Amino acid sequence: MSSEPVRKRLGANERREEIVRVTLDLAARQGVDDVTTQDMAQAMGVTQGAVFRHFPSKDAIWLAVMQWVRDRLMAVLGRAAAEGRDPLDALQRVFFAHIDFIAGKPAIPRLLMSEHLHARSPLLRKLVTEILLGFEAKIAGLLEDARKQGLARGDLDTQAAATLYLGMVQGLVLQTSILRGQRELRSEAARTFPIFLQAIRAPSDR
Repeated sequence: MSSEPVRKRLGANERREEIVRVTLDLAARQGVDDVTTQDMAQAMGVTQGAVFRHFPSKDAIWLAVMQWVRDRLMAVLGRAAAEGRDPLDALQRVFFAHIDFIAGKPAIPRLLMSEHLHARSPLLRKLVTEILLGFEAKIAGLLEDARKQGLARGDLDTQAAATLYLGMVQGLVLQTSILRGQRELRSEAARTFPIFLQAIRAPSDR
């Protein structure tokens, strides 16, 4: 009798999510462009044919990965914003929830910045663009609410400030990725965000 463990039979949706999670884990370890469907299959203990029964192509897998990231990130950020006492407190909660999410899923920045992958998959590039623009609009909305409530500067360009916010997140991710071991994402974020907050606050609220 075989002593090998019996692999649990998963439904189609569960198997698709397993493929997505495994792909993210592999991308974190070896880079987005180097992940193959054979790597995915091997990590799950199945054949490549089993992978392709759930996705028609490798690009379709990456698209599903990005959709998975979008849905979970937006849920996390939505909960963080809802807990805010006011728009600036919500903005701060969203920022650190965003940083925590990325820190826990190190493949995400690689996926967002993979020019090779985006050039090969126009649908993925379109989805990433929609995510970034939608998130920028959400941040601009919080900043506008803060401005109207007198919490942020009256002359604040909320669109430019939202762009700067995104650039701050992207810059921190890039720096800590390059300077791995020398700088840690969460601690650098904790040092950086108060400077941004101080710059946008209304003078009477500083």
